[in-house]
Amino acid sequence: QVQLVESGGGLVQPGGSLRLSCAASGSILNFNAMGWYRQAPGKERELVAGFTRGESTNYADSVKGRFTISRDNGKNTLYLQMNSLKPEDTAVYYCSARVAGIYYYDYWGPGTQVTVSS
Repeated sequence: QVQLVESGGGLVQPGGSLRLSCAASGSILNFNAMGWYRQAPGKERELVAGFTRGESTNYADSVKGRFTISRDNGKNTLYLQMNSLKPEDTAVYYCSARVAGIYYYDYWGPGTQVTVSS
């Protein structure tokens, strides 16, 4: 059973930075894809940034140029560096990992709260 645990959330002022971490219980090399999602109150969960197998990355238009996704395969950890944070970035941020074959299954972490406010 795969477990994902996020950390690094908190309260930050507009323009500030945070780095989120997602520690996996097993090798992240086993995943076909990993990514960060967020869900703000009253809104649907949305993809923020993701990795697919082969090191390709993709970002939501709203975070391009401000957020950077990265990973450390040796530490089985996924990161999200968030710079120039805005109040509209406030949300619960979730780490997700997908295992795919004939079917696919998505694992989720419990989430970490990010609040951008002065």
